Amino acid sequence: MKKVLFIAMACLAVMSCNKVSKMADLADQVKIECNPEVLEVIADNIDADVTVTFPAKYFHKKAILEVVPVMKFAGQEVAGEPFVYQGEKVTDNFKTVGKDGASITEHVHFNYVKGMEKSELVGRATVKYKKKSWAFPEDIKIADGANTTYKLAKKSGAYEAAADNYQDVIPEEVEAQILYLVNSADVRSSQLSSESIKEYKTGVQDVMNDSRRTITGTDIIAYASPEGTIKRNNQLSDQRASSAQKAFGKVAKKLETGEVATRSIGEDWEGFQELVNNSNIEDKDLILRVLSMYSDPDVREREIKNMSSVYGTLAKDVLPELRRARFVTNVEFQNYTPEELKALVEDNIDALDEEALLRTATLVDDANAKLDIYKQAIKKFDSDRAKINSACILLDQGKNEQAEAMLKKVNDRSIEGLDNLRGVLALRDGELNKAAEFFAKDNGKAGKANLAAIDIQKGDYAAAAKKLAGTGDANEALAYILNGDLAKASSLLKGQDCEYAAYLRAIIAARQGKAAEAKAELAKIKNCKELKERAENDIEFAKIK
Repeated sequence: MKKVLFIAMACLAVMSCNKVSKMADLADQVKIECNPEVLEVIADNIDADVTVTFPAKYFHKKAILEVVPVMKFAGQEVAGEPFVYQGEKVTDNFKTVGKDGASITEHVHFNYVKGMEKSELVGRATVKYKKKSWAFPEDIKIADGANTTYKLAKKSGAYEAAADNYQDVIPEEVEAQILYLVNSADVRSSQLSSESIKEYKTGVQDVMNDSRRTITGTDIIAYASPEGTIKRNNQLSDQRASSAQKAFGKVAKKLETGEVATRSIGEDWEGFQELVNNSNIEDKDLILRVLSMYSDPDVREREIKNMSSVYGTLAKDVLPELRRARFVTNVEFQNYTPEELKALVEDNIDALDEEALLRTATLVDDANAKLDIYKQAIKKFDSDRAKINSACILLDQGKNEQAEAMLKKVNDRSIEGLDNLRGVLALRDGELNKAAEFFAKDNGKAGKANLAAIDIQKGDYAAAAKKLAGTGDANEALAYILNGDLAKASSLLKGQDCEYAAYLRAIIAARQGKAAEAKAELAKIKNCKELKERAENDIEFAKIK
């Protein structure tokens, strides 16, 4: 409902009695309206448009009227820029009000000062005529103020610890291979007594004797070298798969190898590329380029054979290695359990590698114990992730300077999370633009949430709500409240039992005119002194008290 306020001002009207002292009697003929009706703080600024409407035959043609907007709060006052009007025969450079009246809109601006959340905007009017002036004895109320709900935004910044790459179960392989002669699928006895087979048997036996390792199965994989026709090579590969399977039965007679699966690959272009890439063959880059340019096996073989200068080397050193079958036994290694990791930190921390240290830090609750583990990871491995995670803990503790010092030690300046953390430090220092630059460089969830926090501080509530949609961030519900989507905000807060959530629900209820519900939510705030004190002066609740 639009609030119409009346200003008591002295104007010289064309009347039978032309005394300035009588003009206050006609003050109720002048209307003042304020938009917004309740002042709002946005980005630490209070801005409003005040419209003054003068009726016809009101303003004396030789009078000057000055109205000073004043914010009154907590026993203090702040005056704004005055509005000054003049009659049509005054030659000054003020806004002129003629005999037909006028409706003039003025803009008022105040910098937010703590305490203005419970305030009122008033006007102080002074009429001037010739060398005399008359100040009105009472201030004229223009609007109530000021809404500071946006200041409920969490401004400490969102950040995430760097993840570890610790594997609870590590996949391993024990492998051997047998080689075939060109155009043959016969397994030679020499291949079954080769060093590759001996090492395979020893390796599988070692796994069988290791309580931390488990065999999950074995793959027998047969190939043909990419020479000759595709049809013939596929036949050779199939035949080698069959002969390798029989040979494996002899090799693994006393071994536990799990379920055995046999596959025939055909032409081994993948192995060919790997061998060439790891070789010292002249023009190997040209060979690899041919492989990338052509996918048709026949075309590949033709183009490679055309390289007469290197094909002899390929035929001698590469192709024989691709006439093969592989025995691959798959193993799972059980890494240290959480209980073992925590015990090793106490008894033998030197046994832990970087990933194990990073994981162990996540298993302990005490912040200082975490820092000690990260300190070890930094000392032994110069771990950038440990530095990042140490900075996160220091930020949790409010030790911003120590966090900043830790971040300066990070070697890889492109590491994920670094820019976001630097932005958090700038955010905490109130350097919003600098913080935004850092957050914009971060592609993570935290960086996006922090950009939204800056949007809220700057009054761009729609942008904040869009960035936070579906994130579950602490500021998401507030962004929807500020953007006017009370239903969405309410759904997000449902089931949350913290006092901050209760306060936001109270605001929603108050805006919906549900006084009893708002009071019930405020009654839940028992331990947070800051929120209890805020509620006493919060204009959101002015209509429910």
